Amino acid sequence: MIAPLTYVVVGLATVLFVAAVYYAVRDKLIDDKVLAIAALLELGLLVQLVVGLIGLGEIENSTERATFAAYLVSLPVIPVGTALLTIKEKSRWAMGSLAVGAFAVAVMAARLQQIWNTYA
Repeated sequence: MIAPLTYVVVGLATVLFVAAVYYAVRDKLIDDKVLAIAALLELGLLVQLVVGLIGLGEIENSTERATFAAYLVSLPVIPVGTALLTIKEKSRWAMGSLAVGAFAVAVMAARLQQIWNTYA
């Protein structure tokens, strides 16, 4: 894994989280700015997926390799799923789900880097 890429992904997820919370508190609907942040986050996650799958063989512990692979594959689904839900559902709670998804991405991306640093 590339540590700077992880920092960018966690940073974008944090920005998306803060924006989603702000929009939820203000009872605003999703707009192009928030979707652009989600798209940048998705792009970073797809790059992280490719880089991680290429280096998957370097993790020697099979349990951690399975966890690493599961996180890699499931991470890109979260921003897309929560963004689509937010577009479909026109309520404050939809922005809350986007915030929860962004938080989950930040935590899982940090865990990916932790697994990589420990076992690769």
